[in-house]
Amino acid sequence: MADERYAKSIAQLEIAKAVTPNGSQTYSKSYKTLPAGIAPLFASRTSGGRIWDIDGNEYVDLINGLASVNLGYGDPEIKAAVIKQLDDGVTISLSHPLEAIVSQQIIDLVPSAERVHFGKNGSDATTAAIRIARGFTDRDHVITCGYHGWQDWYIGTVPSRALGVPEAYTALVHPVPYNDLAAMEAQLTAHPTAAIILEPMTTEWPAPGYLEGVRELATRYGAVLVFDEMVTGFRFANGGAQEYFGVTPDMSTFGKGMANGYPLSAIVGRADLMAVLETAFISGTFGGELLSLAAAHVVLRRIATTDVIADIARKGADLRERVEAVVAENGLESVLSFAGHPAWTFAMWNPDVDGLTDLKLLFMQEMSRQGVLMIATHNVSGAHTAADLDQVVDAYRAVLPIIRKAIDEGNAHELLDADVAALGPSVR
Repeated sequence: MADERYAKSIAQLEIAKAVTPNGSQTYSKSYKTLPAGIAPLFASRTSGGRIWDIDGNEYVDLINGLASVNLGYGDPEIKAAVIKQLDDGVTISLSHPLEAIVSQQIIDLVPSAERVHFGKNGSDATTAAIRIARGFTDRDHVITCGYHGWQDWYIGTVPSRALGVPEAYTALVHPVPYNDLAAMEAQLTAHPTAAIILEPMTTEWPAPGYLEGVRELATRYGAVLVFDEMVTGFRFANGGAQEYFGVTPDMSTFGKGMANGYPLSAIVGRADLMAVLETAFISGTFGGELLSLAAAHVVLRRIATTDVIADIARKGADLRERVEAVVAENGLESVLSFAGHPAWTFAMWNPDVDGLTDLKLLFMQEMSRQGVLMIATHNVSGAHTAADLDQVVDAYRAVLPIIRKAIDEGNAHELLDADVAALGPSVR
């Protein structure tokens, strides 16, 4: 059972917890998201679209580094470029031409990009965007719509994550629901707003005219419109969701798939906005780190010259269609559905189903047993093969009858290999 399948993961968790809060550097990789005994916790290696845990179990990986790996693990061209750059330096004492080369590649792809500034993770970029917007407008209030990282300016609006954040920060930030222009205008009317920052899409498609309406509101009220494209960027289309939906923000933030898992993020925008950085101080030692830029150089060239982004969407759409058929075969349409863009598809569980937490845990447990690693999304990569996706469909075909029976008999908790009270809140 679990003690045998994940013996090394469970032992390693105790070692890690002794030296690291939650036993992991990233919450979404911790035992609060992947419970011990239900799913693997520690990996030994990856290749293509697959990952191996330290117990030697092999999985088709639908997490893909939290959607940061677009082209697949161990891509030969990226690997060669990084190794070549390694010989010439990683973090060096002067700027390197790669900084401008990769910046130009982004400018060539992204509609809103006239200037580029690099960071290392998404929170770097979103925080910089808000700093720039506040500096440009001389206003303090911000409207948010979506998830924008762990920094104080945003995370104070999430009650379960607000510990340690002064209330003064939270008072300046106003979350609004997606697809609700009236709620957004109400906040714009109530507060002198520096920025509207939103994820252009997650689970829900924008209603007709919604993104265009947000664009118009931002212009009318003098707020800087920021698209947080951490996931949608270089996944929905070559130029991100803004290209896909045909709505251009004033600034955008990118990361994740931009360097295929290497730590790199970017804030991009109009030249006059980005000129704020010539006065405002946003700078880090590793902003021009060269291994990540070498990886991004390959990724962005591949995106510009091949149909890899369209291919990811095709694979995602095919997978979703086949899985939905399996859901229907098991009479679970009212329990489990799928939402979002084909390249970033969310498994949506009906919150009104009795014992839902146990059912979700049972699903994760049984999918892991079938050799599929996933949390709540299908993050397909360019390296996933037909055989990989067949295995995912076969896993659903094996697991959903177990879910159906557990619902009918009301015994999901009894089928779990570990006593887990609840899953932690979903973050990225």
